[in-house]
Amino acid sequence: MNTTMTKKYPPMEVKKRKIIHASDVLAYAGLILWAIICLFPVYWMLTFSLKNNTEIFGENVIGLPRYWIWSNYSQALNTGHMYRYFLNSVIVAAATILITLIASFMATYAMTRLVWKPRKAMNKFFMLGLTIPIHASIVPIYVSLSKLHMLSTYWAVIIPYSAFSLAMGILISTGFMGDIPYDLDEAASIDGCGVWGTFLRIIAPLMLPAVATVGIYTFLQCWNELMFANVFISKDAIKTLPVGVQALSGQYTTDWGPIGAALSLATIPTLLVYVFLSKQIQESFIAGAVKG
Repeated sequence: MNTTMTKKYPPMEVKKRKIIHASDVLAYAGLILWAIICLFPVYWMLTFSLKNNTEIFGENVIGLPRYWIWSNYSQALNTGHMYRYFLNSVIVAAATILITLIASFMATYAMTRLVWKPRKAMNKFFMLGLTIPIHASIVPIYVSLSKLHMLSTYWAVIIPYSAFSLAMGILISTGFMGDIPYDLDEAASIDGCGVWGTFLRIIAPLMLPAVATVGIYTFLQCWNELMFANVFISKDAIKTLPVGVQALSGQYTTDWGPIGAALSLATIPTLLVYVFLSKQIQESFIAGAVKG
């Protein structure tokens, strides 16, 4: 007797068509328009750096360069000494970020993990730094630096930049350090760690996600700052990029192509830092915001 085997086939999956609503189209169109608006200044600056004055002022303002003048970059680097100003900005930014990270982490540890009476008042005192405009204190800082004979040195801008970045660094670090369990401090104390040992061996390694957030804020503040660098530094050998770009403008005639090249050289590091660290910064914000 032959038995017939019945094969069970899986039911055919019917692909559902995704319905596109008019609201989605408007949302995507708005986002695309906003992206174009945000990216246009970067496009204009890059094309501006490869043109001559004739194209910049009338013949070809928005379009691509008719003649790609790469010599604008070599002129900005050699004649305008942009390489020296770039190195000065790197030195100032690196020193400012290092000082801000160390000072903000140590201050946050003292005000959140150690028990002493005026710690809350001290925290409020540091937070007052967020309410003071950086350029409102230019006169007292200039007088203080003059009496200390620190004008026209790297420290003339590194110290003010670090001081004004400290409040934001403490504010960001407090959110991260508050997520670290206090049981780790007690366990470290039982194992024989003192205050410095607990901070350096336990707390500091766990604060690495906050380094990107504090570092990027400090970098943006000191890299693009012009007023302090222009007032406190008069020696050409120590001037930073914003002051160097300003010096390229002549009194009567100005070749704007090399100025555009200098602006591009000053802007590209900021864009690269954001492109490579944007994901880490977003994750660090989420990590610092979640409690429990």
